[in-house]
This record gives sequence, structure tokens and C-alpha cells, in this order.
Amino acid sequence: MRALLFSVFAVLTFSNAHAAGGVSPYAYELFRIPGIGEGIPVTNSMLMLWVITLFVIVVVRLAVRKRAMVPGHGQAVMEMVVESVEGLIEPIVGKKLVRPTFWLLAGYFFIILVHNWSALLPLVSTIGTYDDHGHFIYWFRPANADLNTTLALAIIAQVAWFYYVIKYAGFKTLVLDLFGNKADKKEVGKLMWICLFPMFWVVGLIEVVSIAFRTVSLSFRLFGNVFGGENLIVNMMGIFKWVLPVPFYILEILIGLIQALVFTLLVAVYIGLICNHESEEGHH
Repeated sequence: MRALLFSVFAVLTFSNAHAAGGVSPYAYELFRIPGIGEGIPVTNSMLMLWVITLFVIVVVRLAVRKRAMVPGHGQAVMEMVVESVEGLIEPIVGKKLVRPTFWLLAGYFFIILVHNWSALLPLVSTIGTYDDHGHFIYWFRPANADLNTTLALAIIAQVAWFYYVIKYAGFKTLVLDLFGNKADKKEVGKLMWICLFPMFWVVGLIEVVSIAFRTVSLSFRLFGNVFGGENLIVNMMGIFKWVLPVPFYILEILIGLIQALVFTLLVAVYIGLICNHESEEGHH
């Protein structure tokens, strides 16, 4: 109900000045920070990323600033959130990796979720200035609607995956998992078992290519959904800004949650596929 009221308020209160021209797939440069060369460019998506992330950090710090045996409202909410995330990722990554991976997976889920939903804030993609050519340069843009942001998230996930696999499974386990012969010699026979080696090597090479393309799939999936939703809202507001966009606002709330969950669970699955062999050991 609150989401519905918020959506109605956003649609009825703010108009989208650049709706007619659509949304650019590229972030707009707002200013430069003096430094190396011509300075460090700051785009509208970077500014939004910093503002929202700082807001999340401040809220979390305020919620847990006074920890007690009998938790207050803020601490109770944070403890419930932590327990929920742990319960979600434990069957995937295993008990041994719940704590080591919690900071990564919980951080991904909440940061991506907040930035996905930031696209629905009234001031996002609505306020700005016009350049010399009459093009509207808006100051705030959802961070995940910029491919640079989602690509950075995917690269961090890839590096973290390699770190966890090497530290908690080992390089030998990684190689055996990719190229090892998974057939049971007793069931298929020694001759067939030997003949299966080339096939598993080819499968391993395909898996290596698949791992390399995870960065592309993770980044483009998140970027495409957020950027597509941003364009959808803009176009609906361009047609009729008073009531028509409201259902699409509600739809984007759901999509934002799903995409944050999908990104987080995929990273957890990638780690758990090699590091979590607890269920197999228990079965044996």
C-alpha cells in the first residue's frame, strides 16, 4: 500500500522533462574533480551511487549504534535481516562459507536492491539543466542503469569467486571439478572410463569459457532490466503522466527486488558449485 501511494505521489507531483527524447544509454558527465590530467569525470550515475550508498551506510549505522542484549527496533530489524540472508545462502554456499561470504552476498543484495528502487524516486531523472544544444542533462540517474556500475559489480563478483574457490577449495579441486573424470570406474568399466577423459576435457574447456562470460552475463542482465525499466517509466510519463505510469512503478518495484535476488543467488551458486561439497560428503 505504501509503495502504491508513493508511486501515485511521484507520478502526480513530478513531470519528466526529457520524456520525449527517451533515456540515453550513456551517463552524463556533470563535472570534473581536479586531479590527474584533465581531472576525474563525475557522471550523474556516479553521483547517485555515492548519495544512495552514503544514505544506506548512515541508516545502518544509526540502526545499530547502540547494541544491547534486549534489541531496540533498529537492532531487531538488522538482526532479522542478517538471519534471513544467512538462512538464504547457507544451503547454497555451505555452513563453512556462510560467514566468509556474508559481507559479499548481503552487500550485493541490499546495495543492488536500493539502487534498483532508487530509479523510482521523484527527483531521479527529472531535475537537471539544459546544455547549449537544448538537450536535458539530468543530475541523478540510477547507478545500475549505467553499464559501468553493473560491470564493476560483476568484476568484483568474479574476483571474489576466484578468491573463495582457491582459499576454501584449493586449486587442485578447481582443476578436478572442471576437467576431472566424473564417471565411476566400477560402473562404466576401466576402458570406457579412460575413453571418457577427452570428453570431460572438452566439457572443461566449455566451462572455462562459461566462467569467463559470467562477467558479461551478470552485468548485462542487471543493466538491461534497470535501463529498460527506466525507459518504460519515462515513455509512459511521456504519454500520460498522471495515472498511466502507476502500474509500471509497482512492476518496477517487483523487478528491482527480483534482479537483486537473482544477482546475489547467482554469485552464491557460482561459489557453492565448487566450494560446497558438504551434502555429497554426508551422502557418501
